[in-house]
Amino acid sequence: MAETPIKTPCVKVCFVDPAAGLCVGCFRTLEELGRWTKYSDAERETLLAALPQREAAYAARSGPAKAPTR
Repeated sequence: MAETPIKTPCVKVCFVDPAAGLCVGCFRTLEELGRWTKYSDAERETLLAALPQREAAYAARSGPAKAPTR
């Protein structure tokens, strides 16, 4: 039986803004990136729900030109 792939917000634009401590492709922290496969489905869903707010906050601080569009 095949395993179900792990849901991920990765858009293959991997650049961590050191000032923000976030990947500006998916808006996860370094810790979240490193632990993503170890999180439970519920933990990943909780983080996925928080990412749009992080993206909006990052765009507000940095200007929309620095935040990638999805």
